[in-house]
Amino acid sequence: MHIVSLAGGIGGARFLRGLRAAAPDASITVIGNTGDDITLFGLRVCPDLDTVMYTLGNGINEEQGWGRAKESHVVKEELAAYGVEPQWFGLGDRDFATHIVRSQMLEAGYPLSQITQALCARWQPGVRLLPMTDDRCETHVVVEDERGKRAVHFQEWWVRLRASIPAQSFALVGLDTAKPAPGVLEAIEQADVVILPPSNPVVSIGTILQIPGIRDALLPKTVVGVSPIIGGAPVRGMADACLTAIGVETTAQAVLELYGSELIDGWLVAEEDEGVALDGVRVVARPILMHDTDAAADIARTALDLAQEVAR
Repeated sequence: MHIVSLAGGIGGARFLRGLRAAAPDASITVIGNTGDDITLFGLRVCPDLDTVMYTLGNGINEEQGWGRAKESHVVKEELAAYGVEPQWFGLGDRDFATHIVRSQMLEAGYPLSQITQALCARWQPGVRLLPMTDDRCETHVVVEDERGKRAVHFQEWWVRLRASIPAQSFALVGLDTAKPAPGVLEAIEQADVVILPPSNPVVSIGTILQIPGIRDALLPKTVVGVSPIIGGAPVRGMADACLTAIGVETTAQAVLELYGSELIDGWLVAEEDEGVALDGVRVVARPILMHDTDAAADIARTALDLAQEVAR
């Protein structure tokens, strides 16, 4: 079986760990969001790609869900002592090594997809991890505060401001020239099923779907999604702030409608959201809270069973 999954950071990575356990013999390709990518201290940081890589490679900080396990922050402290900004984004010492390698390879002319493959050679995540694009394509957020209306990088809005200032809109800077990374469209074409994990539907999955050609490639495929909303609240993070910014309610029903029946064939929701419905979509209500890897594997099995039921 060839499975393709579109993924953001923590929620996507934890679901993928379950998917890998649920389908150990499957070939899994993960198309990762790079809209969150940012350059800090002269280094290129790819938070979602790294979270997937570390999680599946058993190097993640399990308590945080991001960053490296057994991490220290000496470099961060030294940068702060020099007064170097930004101080709101904390990279750990072990994590710095990944960004140094990536940045050196980018400077040498390697594309992000090849760099990601090289980094994964160490971590052996058990999946093929591809960035959505090799092109620089970053999510920025339009906000308005005492300084007036302005755009800030998504990471500043998400990490420093904690989404406390309402977003007026999102802009994917670089989208006009971006194209899918090598292997992305080919993986989708060869896929028997496509799974959308419970990642942020606006700035993770939604960002990947904006890359020209990706959504169109998915339309003829069997696509099953797992709701990131349970009982009117995000499973994790601040997806509600993102949905509000684009005028969408924070419900499993509204997120399904956002994706649309043209894209989604099967939709897995929590038991408390039973009753969600959309013409042309098979909706199944099951426990979808990922307490641990076993729970994530159960959810993934249900998603795969649903995919078999609605296969095109």
